[in-house]
Amino acid sequence: MEGILQRHRNRIKESKSSSAKRIQMNQNSFSFRMSEFGNHSSPTASFSSNSSSISQQDSQSFAYAFTDDHDDLEYRLRELEMVMLGTDQYFMESFDVSCSSDVINRTTSYAAEGTTITDVLSRGDFKELLIACAKSVAENDAITANWLISELRVMVSVSGEPAQRLGAYMLEGLVARLSSSGSSIYNAVKCKEPSGDELFCYTRLLYEACPYFKFGYLSANGAIAEAMKNENKIHIIDFQIAQGCQWVTLIQALACRPGGPPSLRITGVDDFTNAYARGGKVNVVGQRLTNLAQSCNIPFEFHGVSVSGSEVESKHLGVRPGESLAVNFAFMLHHMPDESVNPQNHRDRLLRLAKSLSPKVVTLVEQESNVNTAPFFHRFQETLNYYTAIFESIDVTLPRNHQQRINVEQHCLAREIVNIIACEGAARVERHELLGKWRSRFTMAGFTPYPMSSLVNSTIKSLLENYSHKYRLEERDGALFLGWMDRDLVASCAWK
Repeated sequence: MEGILQRHRNRIKESKSSSAKRIQMNQNSFSFRMSEFGNHSSPTASFSSNSSSISQQDSQSFAYAFTDDHDDLEYRLRELEMVMLGTDQYFMESFDVSCSSDVINRTTSYAAEGTTITDVLSRGDFKELLIACAKSVAENDAITANWLISELRVMVSVSGEPAQRLGAYMLEGLVARLSSSGSSIYNAVKCKEPSGDELFCYTRLLYEACPYFKFGYLSANGAIAEAMKNENKIHIIDFQIAQGCQWVTLIQALACRPGGPPSLRITGVDDFTNAYARGGKVNVVGQRLTNLAQSCNIPFEFHGVSVSGSEVESKHLGVRPGESLAVNFAFMLHHMPDESVNPQNHRDRLLRLAKSLSPKVVTLVEQESNVNTAPFFHRFQETLNYYTAIFESIDVTLPRNHQQRINVEQHCLAREIVNIIACEGAARVERHELLGKWRSRFTMAGFTPYPMSSLVNSTIKSLLENYSHKYRLEERDGALFLGWMDRDLVASCAWK
């Protein structure tokens, strides 16, 4: 024990260096860890739960099995199914610390009564130690926090079990927060991004490996298709167009309408953070969608809006009389600052703006997590629980020795984890809310729920058959929830 105490007394001396030096050390440490991840070749296949490739031919066969049936009622149902399960391969191919003796014996509220940190250390309970470290950070107990960080560093690994991999990124978030360098480290992670083509490939691999995005896009498209089934002029406003892949299946389904397709116009709002991944401004997406629409013989027009979501006004959206309007908020609104960050409350302002446009349907897809206004320690626990489920689900599809898994987790997940843990105020852009809070916001903006089609539920169940049986789909109070075991991950609903 005396040797342990002496070791930690030495760390006390080391911790008395200047704040600037500690920040620089933390940044260098984080940069060094990121550099170890390496770059690999771009992925070329999608994966099922048993790590085998999902046949594109099977996907097409399933999507278009009923295109020759023109009975109106049956056709409507099958058309909706096509919207949700069509192929987007055409579109994708177009993309070119320290301690002292009093700390060792300290009891804490995160463990059972009478349990000390040394008890937790002796058990090797990684999760409990991580929570203890976060509690120390929350209480500004730098001595205990730095001691626990030094112990935790030897337990984490970006190539280990899901808890070890997640812990590596959460630990870096704690280091950044403790040194008050959250924003600088977060920005340093952004600067370490791979090339745009590589980043797109990592995002695409996550899209194929886990059904989060597909669930959200398919459920939203199903609601839009149902609302627009009798309309001849359709205008969709997508408040975060990203790569535009959500609209591929919708365009393909509209092309099969009996009597000819409707005209379609898409207004894509450009989140500047997506320009890097897609390899250009929003018009790059517009050209790809235009090429697809032309191949499907659909009258099509694309309108790009190159402003961030918090700057969008009605004048940017080009709504025209005689068009049936759909508004899409998929994985976007949680980036908008609300009243706790900005007095303008862009989160609610955008909802009021959407309502003023008199849309036939508005779709919402968001992660089911509560980290927006939660205090730090609660936010840390919520992040730990939520992303544990995410990392476990990735582990099922992308084996630990898969060369791209580290890149997917680093570039698609690590940065937002660090942002949630280390940043505050306007610097924290990852601000998820539970669906109950979103319901309140939509209701206050004047919306009423739009019922989801029963076919949406059954079709997504068919989609999930390509993945692990641990995924679950549940319908509650007019919304759909995608979960991993007993944890809700993504919620989807529609409004009018």
